[in-house]
Amino acid sequence: MIKAKNKLGLVFFPAFDWAISSTHPEREERLLYTQDQIFEEGIEDIEGIYFYNPIIAAEKDIQRVHFCVPDVKSRLTQSHYISAGGAIKAFEAVINGDVDKAFALVRPPGHHAQRVVYGDRGFCIINIEGVMLERIRQKNKDLRVAIIDTDCHHGDGTQDIYWNDKNTLFISLHQDGRTLYPGTGFLDESGGPGAYGYNINIPLPPGTGDEGFLYVLDNVVLPILDEYKPDIIVNSAGQDNHYTDPLTNMNFSAQGYAKLNDRLNPDIAVLEGGYSIEGALPYINLGIILAMAGIDYSHVKEPDYDKDKLKQPPDITEYIKKLSDTVYKRWQKRETLRADIIKGYDNIQRTRQIYYDTDGILENQTQNFKICRKCSGVNTIDSQSDTGYHIFAITIPLDACSDCVDHGYRLYKNTSKSDYSNIYLQDRVNDMFFSK
Repeated sequence: MIKAKNKLGLVFFPAFDWAISSTHPEREERLLYTQDQIFEEGIEDIEGIYFYNPIIAAEKDIQRVHFCVPDVKSRLTQSHYISAGGAIKAFEAVINGDVDKAFALVRPPGHHAQRVVYGDRGFCIINIEGVMLERIRQKNKDLRVAIIDTDCHHGDGTQDIYWNDKNTLFISLHQDGRTLYPGTGFLDESGGPGAYGYNINIPLPPGTGDEGFLYVLDNVVLPILDEYKPDIIVNSAGQDNHYTDPLTNMNFSAQGYAKLNDRLNPDIAVLEGGYSIEGALPYINLGIILAMAGIDYSHVKEPDYDKDKLKQPPDITEYIKKLSDTVYKRWQKRETLRADIIKGYDNIQRTRQIYYDTDGILENQTQNFKICRKCSGVNTIDSQSDTGYHIFAITIPLDACSDCVDHGYRLYKNTSKSDYSNIYLQDRVNDMFFSK
């Protein structure tokens, strides 16, 4: 009888009723093959592995994280509420001490969903990890969290949500944005004035294999985590770095994913991308489950795995070593770099153009971050899309001082509806959301 070293909770939600189209890579078969593999391997019979049903996230859970335009109900399907609820259930099982670790195998995914939501981009509408984390933070306000995003695509949505939050360290390992959607995730994207240096991007070259990913983990990610000392580690567990994935150009294997998860030792994993439905996902998910449970995963291999064929070229190895050294040095210099950036400013502005590739929507956005000595500061978003909406959104952060709380409410009161189609106030201190 096999027994798990770590009590592991699994939340499984394939979302049978949601797909962009019947042939789209993000469809229900993504998890159906994994489900078959899990039951074929007898995972449900292992002592110490528990299966949980998802809960349904509430509208308020979404409003803590997003400004959905015009509102939450217009943007979400029932599957999105349940996908986010599955992640919440996984986190609750860990935080309540029911299990040691949890893996939410849910879809639709979410790491491309940013704070403002006009529609679907990168197959994502709401940010699953963000909704999960902020629900838990209502009872654990000082929770210090590290999110390690191992999806092949840059986690630009999670980056945006935690851009100015020092209590959420975000590290994204991804294929270089010069070669892959969403075209972001470069070294200089380091965070807002209240959290500069706590947003860390590691853009890897196409062709990176097990050796490269594990080198970055050992020489950058783990040393930074040792210094940051998070209370909780979340793996945003995208699986499209696999060598058979049809959308990407990497050479990671199921064994590599299992070893990464073993060494990273996350408290929670949440499934993100991964579109090699038969050739990769069943094996990767099995490897991650075994690694999280503390069970031998050395026999998990894809039928077509060829170690020699997937050997990482020496030039990529050298490139990754130099990149890792640069990233880690930037982390060590973060306070000096931050001081140079905010010197002489009361506010920092960030202007961006965002494209919703699935829905064909173009957004122009200006974010403004108030620099406050007592807290991370009120921030605002002036956003306009080619669908006709022009919104003004205000966020009072969770750590806001009384002056910033008052400032946020004054902004909401004094902003004229004649200038905008929608005005929103997100008060994280009092867990309130207003719109007009």
